[in-house]
Amino acid sequence: MTLLTGGKAYRNGVLADVFVLVSETSSRVLPVSEADSDMFSDVSEKIDIGGSVVFPGFADVHVHLREPGFSYKETVVSGTMAAAHGGYTDVCSMPNLSPVPDSAENLGVQLALIRDGAAVRVHPYGAITVGEMGKELADLAGMAENVCAFSDDGRGVQNDDMMRAAMTEAKKLGKILAAHCEVNDLLFGGYIHDGEYAKAHGHRGICSESEWKQIERDLKLAAETGVKYHVCHISTREAVALIREAKKNGVDVTCETAPHYLTLTDDDLIEDGRFKMNPPLRSKADRDALIEGVLDGTIDMIATDHAPHSDEEKSRGLEKSPMGVVGLECAFPVLYTKLVKTGIVPLERIIEMMTDAPRKRFGLPQDENDFTIFDLSEEYTIDPADFLSMGHATPFAGEKVYGKCKMTVCGGKTVWLTK
Repeated sequence: MTLLTGGKAYRNGVLADVFVLVSETSSRVLPVSEADSDMFSDVSEKIDIGGSVVFPGFADVHVHLREPGFSYKETVVSGTMAAAHGGYTDVCSMPNLSPVPDSAENLGVQLALIRDGAAVRVHPYGAITVGEMGKELADLAGMAENVCAFSDDGRGVQNDDMMRAAMTEAKKLGKILAAHCEVNDLLFGGYIHDGEYAKAHGHRGICSESEWKQIERDLKLAAETGVKYHVCHISTREAVALIREAKKNGVDVTCETAPHYLTLTDDDLIEDGRFKMNPPLRSKADRDALIEGVLDGTIDMIATDHAPHSDEEKSRGLEKSPMGVVGLECAFPVLYTKLVKTGIVPLERIIEMMTDAPRKRFGLPQDENDFTIFDLSEEYTIDPADFLSMGHATPFAGEKVYGKCKMTVCGGKTVWLTK
């Protein structure tokens, strides 16, 4: 057994001195005030981790593990190891897979892979519609007990009546309906934000209305049906305003945004596929509105939308690369460096959005034996070659950040330890 000393644990917004006992079967955090010397009789090694902070295990409600169906992009094994490397102990896996989890039978394929290979806890989504095609309601009741929520992520449900029916069924089942909001008729073949960069470089743009218009529709339906409604990866100032007003009016709505929308804008774009995701990087005004939404509680949680593709696929530039970037392994360091150390967002708020908020809303485990240790004083350069994910496309490659993940423990089991 190894004893880690000199660290501080972050609990309820307060830092306190702790010991960390590390063993092969049961690692745990002990407040110094409760420590008994008899507990340390089996300790074979003591390591000083002064400067490190112990956080609760992070939870990400929006992750693409790509398996079954697309294991050349990512697998349950590689994706959950990437999660552990980034400090996450719980991830919710999106349903754009093959087969699409739109029935208990199809969901079972994914559940078997999770049981066999997951390094951290994985909570799958079930699809809203059959094949995520938006034409026929999936078997929500048949999947309900084995999914964290329902979503057609990657596609917006275009038909109002279909969305109303889905919300009504999700309400009856007591489940969250999580929506990727996008009006197909407003896309016009766009692939980056319809802003100055798109105009200057001859790219087709995605207008902000394609996002917020469907959120506006869904909020009305959510008020009508009473469903627990969650908006995925918001990126526009209009979305923030709509959700803020809906919350004031009593709609049961939560939402997420991602680190790249909080720290980058379309001014940061270069001709590289690692800057292409859906929704796209928006304007400075949008970014500022998102930060305001984080500070005032309109935005509930931060999710990575970790969406790996092969290196070859992402080498095709802004126009021809597929949408999606990876984020599990650099999310916290980016947020800590760009928002916390700069005084824009308090550390307490970032941790709340990455731990308590997603767990409470999605009913994820709150296990005291889940924790992650970061050395907040260690500066390093983000290098995708160091990632455990099979995907390497991140807009943060080459960025200098603070906060190195040293250890992640899930349910008392060490799932990541810096070598």
